[in-house]
Order: sequence, then C-alpha cells, then structure tokens
Amino acid sequence: MTNERAYWLAWSTLPGLGPVLLKRLYYHCGSLAIAWQTPVPELLAVDGIGPQLGQMIQTKRPHLQPEKLLAQQKATQFPFITPADPLYPQILFEIADPPPVIYYSGQIELLSALQYRPAIGIVGTRSPSEYGKRWTRRLSAQLARQGFTIVSGLAEGIDREAHQACLQQRGHTLAVLGTGLDVVYPRANQGLYHQIKAEGLLLSEYPQGTPPERSQFPRRNRIIAGLCRALLVTEAPHRSGALITARLASEYGRDVYALPGSLDNPHSRGCLRLIRDGSQLILDEETLLADLGTIPPLDAVPSAAAATLQLPEPLQPIFAALSLEAMSLDALVQEVQLPPEKVLSALTQLEVMGVVMQLPGSMLFQRYP
Repeated sequence: MTNERAYWLAWSTLPGLGPVLLKRLYYHCGSLAIAWQTPVPELLAVDGIGPQLGQMIQTKRPHLQPEKLLAQQKATQFPFITPADPLYPQILFEIADPPPVIYYSGQIELLSALQYRPAIGIVGTRSPSEYGKRWTRRLSAQLARQGFTIVSGLAEGIDREAHQACLQQRGHTLAVLGTGLDVVYPRANQGLYHQIKAEGLLLSEYPQGTPPERSQFPRRNRIIAGLCRALLVTEAPHRSGALITARLASEYGRDVYALPGSLDNPHSRGCLRLIRDGSQLILDEETLLADLGTIPPLDAVPSAAAATLQLPEPLQPIFAALSLEAMSLDALVQEVQLPPEKVLSALTQLEVMGVVMQLPGSMLFQRYP
C-alpha cells in the first residue's frame, strides 16, 4: 500500500511545481502516487506542465525516493501534514493553491475543530493607532468568547493584538508564519510565539530554518485567507499585506469585513477603500456576531436542502449515485457510465453548490450529511 503523503512531499520538492500545479496533477491522475508512476508524456496533458517542466520531471524524479524522503522529514524537529492526512483542513484544500506540506507545532487538534468551530481571520497594519489596537482587542476577545477560532500571522501590530486578546480569553488561536517554525519573526513576538505554541497552534509551509523573505509573506497570507470563513481587517493603509489577504479571501468566497477609521489616519485608508469596494462594515461587536452567526459549520449543510435543490440535468445522475457513504471516483464513473472528466466537472459544480464534499487528500466523494 502506497503512502500518499510521501508523494505529496516528494512532488513538492521538485522545482517549478507549485501548489496550483500539484493540485491539477492530483486531480488529473487521481492521486500523486499514481502521478509518480505516470510517464512524462502523459503528464504533459496537465495544464501548466510543458516540455521544459516535463524534462525537469524526467531528469529529477528517478533520483528521489518518496518513502525515504518521508522518513527523513519525520526525523526533523517539526511534524507536518499533507492533503493526504485526515487532519488537513477541507476548507484549505478547496482553494486553488493549497500548500502541499504544512509544518505545525502546538495543538494540532485545533485544525480538525475547524469543521464545527469556524475560524475568523484578523489582520491589519504593523503600526496601528490606539483606536486600531483597542477595536482589534475588543473584536478578538468577543469572538473568542463566542467560540470562534482566531487566525492571524504573528506579525507586529494588529496580528499581535488579535492573538493576545484571544489567548487572554482562553480562546483558540492559529498563527500562520512566513518563516520556518523555528524562526521567530519578529523577535519582539518571541514570548507570544511560545504562548501560542503551548496553548494554540503554529503553522508554516516553509521547512525549519527558512529565514524571513519579503516574497514569503504574501504566500503566507493565502493560508490565512484559506483557513478562515470570514476575514476582519481592522486597520490598514492603502498599500498593505492585509489588503492582499482581503483580496484573496474575497476570491476564495469568504466574507470580508472592515473597521471604519478616521480620514485623517493614513492607516485607515485601506479599510475605507475595502468598504467602498463592497466589503462589509464593522459597526459593533453585536452586529458583527449576528452576521457571523449565520455561518454554518462545514459539515452542517442540511440534507433537506439537497433534496429540494433543482439540479441542472447533467448533474442529476452524479448526485443521485452518491450517498452519505464515501464513494471513489472510479466507482462513480463506473456507476454513471460517463467519461471521468465529465464526472469530475460535475463533482466540482456540486461542491461549489454545497451539496457534495470531497474527502481531503483522496478521490472519495459523498453527499453532505
């Protein structure tokens, strides 16, 4: 029996194969273990893999032993998960570029809790005003008391205030780093880093020893946006990493909220622009909680909704063949007697409609319970 997580790890080490291509490769072949054995000419059918990248795969793949690589990684300081692991968050795998490897330190069970305890991201400037700090603390503390998980990036400023306020309420917080997990950045957050490690969860897609580099933090932001059901921007200038996170969250279908601030404060301009462009306005804690209270758990799509749903005709046989028991793609193709690409296309549409789910790290599908 092949260890699928070994192949997620092995593929991720090949240069030029980023998260987007790995997900396409996974869907094309049905698993990355199968992809590892697939001849390169067949892999050229994957959008984004051209002759040059194919030649690189042809050259480097024979020199890698996935199982040996997995054993070597297990001997390192930090454990990790891949999309082949049950703990890998379903909501994160749904984005276009899910990280193939996530290293972690702390309470890993907080990831599985995201199924029923929605995560809310809180981001903003590294140089907040007292107003920005105060409202970040108020919102984070209130959300923590209501059972939401708070996600941020362990940066100075708004991130720090959000994490600390959550921990003070004995709430659950996740910090997504833009460095290796053994590199505390900024150094001023060293105490907070150790507190989150003990009481919350630290995550990073970068191997240990990875120092801070400017290009890594926008990539880190996509994980924050991907993990969350909604994102709050409490104070941010016009050009800000927080606005990158907000844009990504919007692209991923998350709700984006912005805290209004003074026109005299340049660090409020980003939030004001978000509101102008359609983000929801944060009026107060009560209104925000009322809005967030309508977010259903990931596993709480009612079966009655699917029963009354008027599905387009091409989707009906695929949905009818599925049940609450997980079913493989091969079995589904055989059941409905349709080409695999048409079945996959239908499954994607049904997932978007919220009536079918794919089990993370597999080609198994089922109706929502």
